[in-house]
Amino acid sequence: MKYNHIAIEGNIGSGKTTLAKKLSKDLESRLLLEEFAENPFLPKFYKSPEENVLPLELFFMAERYHQLKASTDKDLFMPLKISDYIFVKSRLFAKNNLTSEEFNLFNRLFDIMFNSLNYPDLVIYLYASVDRLKSNIKQRGRVFEQDIKENYLNNIQETYLDYFKKQNNFPVLIIDVTNVDFKDNIKNYQTIKNSIFKKYEVGVNKLNLF
Repeated sequence: MKYNHIAIEGNIGSGKTTLAKKLSKDLESRLLLEEFAENPFLPKFYKSPEENVLPLELFFMAERYHQLKASTDKDLFMPLKISDYIFVKSRLFAKNNLTSEEFNLFNRLFDIMFNSLNYPDLVIYLYASVDRLKSNIKQRGRVFEQDIKENYLNNIQETYLDYFKKQNNFPVLIIDVTNVDFKDNIKNYQTIKNSIFKKYEVGVNKLNLF
């Protein structure tokens, strides 16, 4: 199956950036990664969440839009691009983080940007239990993530899955990686990599690694 854009998605700490990097290297694709360090509102947000959440989400959305828009032109030598996010992520996180008034404003700006972007050809969603997510978050050691609550991770997971179930614009391949090491286990990684080249129906599809 030939794709122009594959997006790797998942909750915080699911391993989406790790998988995106490995696939991009093997498939010789362009790689689009979220740059958390570039967001000047992130440290402010964790000190005063209510005061900084709107500019935080607006900055992330603008950065995602800029990256995706800039990558629209096809590269003859690297026709495939792999990202560790989908643009709709902006709306999903904003829905959980903003007040209703803030979300209404955010949504108006989101719609303007969203209407000028294409859907990915395939989304791979890495599902992991909250316990596994918290373990991964602790292991990678980002200071600003250490106080993330289980309830928040559950809400994000439910928001993603609810969106995927309702959308009918692209295929989503959900892979349960709760007990799967694809970073160092070559066999697991190859199974995921090989799954990309299959044809999937629009909507939710699942891959069982065991």
